[in-house]
Formats: sequence, C-alpha cells, structure tokens
Amino acid sequence: MKKLVLSAMLAALVLGANYTLANTSGQTLTRATAEASTKLKLNQASVEQLTAIPGLGKVKAQAILDHISEHGEIKSQAELTKVKGIGDKLAAKVAEYVSFE
Repeated sequence: MKKLVLSAMLAALVLGANYTLANTSGQTLTRATAEASTKLKLNQASVEQLTAIPGLGKVKAQAILDHISEHGEIKSQAELTKVKGIGDKLAAKVAEYVSFE
C-alpha cells in the first residue's frame, strides 16, 4: 500500500513538472515574439523616441538622425558604429531596442 501511494505521488510530481516546463517555454516564446514586434524602427524614429532608449541622450539621438540625413539609412549594428559618439558597446545596447528596416 505504501509503495502504491509513493508511486502515485511520484507520477503526479513528474507529470506536473513536465506541464510546468512546457508552459514556461511557451510563455518565453510569446514574450520574445512580442518584444521583437515592438522594436523601434531606427531610420524612422524621432529624437524623442531615440532618447527613450537606455544609453542615448539628446545629443547622440540627434547625431543618429544627422547621420541618416547625410548618409542614408542605417542598415545594421555595424553601420550604427559609424555615427559619431557611438562605439561597439553602445551600438550593441541600442540594437536590442531597434530594428534596422
């Protein structure tokens, strides 16, 4: 009798753990998809929108817009580093929040 109860409890624990893991993965995927769809389009952004990105102040946001006006659209994180005052580290941080469409 004791073995039967122990087996039932173990089975419930294992089945419950599988459900929890599957559910967590689905939530993570949904969150990642939502974040990807809400990225700011860098080449269409305003100074106000750019300054909302952590690490970008008004001066660097304006530098991005000036660079776009002078050289055309920024199409990658690597191109973003060509903007005066933006290095590899800041470009990587900004790239998390923008799309280069």
